[in-house]
Amino acid sequence: MIIKEDFEIKNLTTFKIGGKVKKIYFPETQSEFVELIRKNSSALVLGNCSNVLISSNGYNGEIILTTELKQFEIRGTKVFASCGVKGPMLAQKTAEEGLSGLEFMIGFPGSIGGEVYMNAGAHGQCISDSLTQCCLFDKNTNEIVYKKKDELEFDYRKSLLQCGQYILIHAEFDLKKAPIEDIKSLISRNLEFRKNIQPSLANPNAGSVFKNPDNDSAGRLLDKAGVKAFDLPRVRVWDSHANFIVNKGDATSEDVLTLMVMMYNAVKKQYTIELKPEIIFLGDKTKKEEELWNIMYH
Repeated sequence: MIIKEDFEIKNLTTFKIGGKVKKIYFPETQSEFVELIRKNSSALVLGNCSNVLISSNGYNGEIILTTELKQFEIRGTKVFASCGVKGPMLAQKTAEEGLSGLEFMIGFPGSIGGEVYMNAGAHGQCISDSLTQCCLFDKNTNEIVYKKKDELEFDYRKSLLQCGQYILIHAEFDLKKAPIEDIKSLISRNLEFRKNIQPSLANPNAGSVFKNPDNDSAGRLLDKAGVKAFDLPRVRVWDSHANFIVNKGDATSEDVLTLMVMMYNAVKKQYTIELKPEIIFLGDKTKKEEELWNIMYH
């Protein structure tokens, strides 16, 4: 297992932002992963770092990264995937087997762990639709437990994992058989949509910035509030979709938070709606960063 100290994490995040991490682990097997969590209960567990903003101030603690936990298996319509398996790869592999249900993952850079944690979804599909069971590590008891879908408290961008007690080890899905041509056609449409509307990772970003409020779209509200015109020296709002922030080069976490607050205030002023961040902010926040974050999470 690779272990690194004073590790510059920004190049592993899709935002290309983040300072030095005191110590970082890259477990390669589930047993290594479980042993690490047992011994380092305070360590942050991260996947593909695609939905996170890590402070440019770094993190004076330990991080366990699941990117090497890539094991998966397909048995009939059942799919078993470790937490570090990348969503787009699993979408492709299941499509080749004529299995439908994970097509929405094709445009997500995230891993299974992060997608279950957030109950990720797009194009009318979400991960909880086809998930049947999860193998979890319970930090309170230091034991491995299994929980079925109805115990996982899934809701829009929510799951039981967000309470902090449980860490996903692997997830189990039951997909539906469908003609391969139909599945691949849906995947192509999803990719085309992403290409036309959302920034590619050549323009570093962390996906949707804000969650959709009830019965509305954050992108629509932001667009109507005029935020596409917001262009700061190192970050800007994406011109094809108002719910994305792009790192223009050497942006810091404070740059992103400053722009997020501008976007948040624009919608609040015009619609009296307070958007909630979808991006998770981690690391050793500066006083200014705490202030900015607390405006959106007061």
